[in-house]
Amino acid sequence: MKQITLLASQSIQTPSVAWTGLLPIVILAAAAVLLLTICSLFPNRITTKLLSIYTALASLAALITTFPLWGKVQNSSEGPYSTLAGAFGIDGFSLFVTMLITTIVIIVCPLLSTFLERENVSGPEPYVLLLLAATGGMIMSGANDFIILFLGIEVLSISSYILVAMNSRRIQSQEAGLKYFVLGAFASGFLLYGIALLYGATGSTSFTAIKAFTQQVELTNDALLLAALALLIVGLAFKVAAVPFHFWSPDVYQGSPTPFVAFMASAVKVSGFAAILRVLYVTLGEYRADWQPVIYAIAIATLLTGSLLAIVQTDLKRMLAYSSISHAGYLLVGTQAASDQGVKAVLFYLATYAFMVIGSFTVVAINAGKSGTETSLDSIAGLATKKPLLAISFTIFLLGQAGIPLTSGFFAKFYVIEAAIEEKSYMLAVIAMIAAVIGAFLYLRILVKIWLSQPTDQEDSAKLTIPFEIGLVLVISVVATMFLGIWPEPLVEMVERAIPVLVAS
Repeated sequence: MKQITLLASQSIQTPSVAWTGLLPIVILAAAAVLLLTICSLFPNRITTKLLSIYTALASLAALITTFPLWGKVQNSSEGPYSTLAGAFGIDGFSLFVTMLITTIVIIVCPLLSTFLERENVSGPEPYVLLLLAATGGMIMSGANDFIILFLGIEVLSISSYILVAMNSRRIQSQEAGLKYFVLGAFASGFLLYGIALLYGATGSTSFTAIKAFTQQVELTNDALLLAALALLIVGLAFKVAAVPFHFWSPDVYQGSPTPFVAFMASAVKVSGFAAILRVLYVTLGEYRADWQPVIYAIAIATLLTGSLLAIVQTDLKRMLAYSSISHAGYLLVGTQAASDQGVKAVLFYLATYAFMVIGSFTVVAINAGKSGTETSLDSIAGLATKKPLLAISFTIFLLGQAGIPLTSGFFAKFYVIEAAIEEKSYMLAVIAMIAAVIGAFLYLRILVKIWLSQPTDQEDSAKLTIPFEIGLVLVISVVATMFLGIWPEPLVEMVERAIPVLVAS
């Protein structure tokens, strides 16, 4: 009887939760659940445009809530802090990635709305999955524990699998979704096994505890740690389509609905590199001398493979897919530097690349016509004759991706190569510049088709229209690409304050 009374008197200790720090995530997750609930209670009552506006407003609300949090973590008297018993950190890095992901969702919404109307697809599911995928990416950016990190990765991944395969009327979409799911599940298995081995070696999944452990134990003296690191790199490399874990990317990009490809090429890549920086740079930073050569080799393979295979493609989406692989190589160049300068370069590159790639896929989506399947290189022929403003926009995006001066892509490539040189990775810097020259040939090939070729079908040329909301997406992307190419200082100042840190419990 005394034992029962004693047990009853003991209170359960629950971790304190700073809900304000989780507000952006809570807003998007709640918006997804609320949207699904409302559409279940009132089916076929809400139009696709309203769903798009709702999703964009929810993302805007999440974006706005990051501003006071940004001011708080930049305050020297307060600084970064953690919540959920130290499992989630709120710092400049997580908030910067959150800002970027929510901005991407806002820009993608009009593109998605136009696509769904063209395909005569109704229902809230695409927007719910878009919100959930963004939520997963935001969780990944602030993860301070491998359990939270894996949770974020799976929320993002599962939502992406369904988005890719959602267009059930097209067999290519279903094939792409199946391939993405099977290979993604395989990569998640590697990642989870790596986390399990890391837990077995360190006795914890907390980044803080693992960091303390790595300061006392050399990696080469612990086979379990070595295996864990290798598996983690494999799992994370798949998420960003780094060579040799890139095979899914071209097929998935080609078969998926273009708006979802735009989201994957931007937000999913941003989230993937956020996870890589959290794991390698922050948590396993003590072992940088051990993982740097691995990232070095992967970066070289990714740069050359992406650039060389892109120039032999005949489909625009496959071209941009291999181009995206090459861009992942540049991001790995910055990651390999394992320095603050390298992290800044990666964050700057991610922000600028997001606008360029969304703009590029927007042009591809418009040019694909009502069928949505005309994505061959020949389909872009004579675009300057059909739609001069569209051709100019695409030209700016391609020049930006090539790293031409007066575009944001120039500074993006400059900063990652500068980070490699500061780390004395001279060979890697040279290969990155060679890859840039090869990539320039790819973009020149597309530009020749746009400006120097005649339209293949004059009737389709007359029917090519640009909805207002799509025009707005293009304007935003063009302005961002040009503005940051002329005056990059505002973004540079932001990324300098967004270096990821280990937030103690």
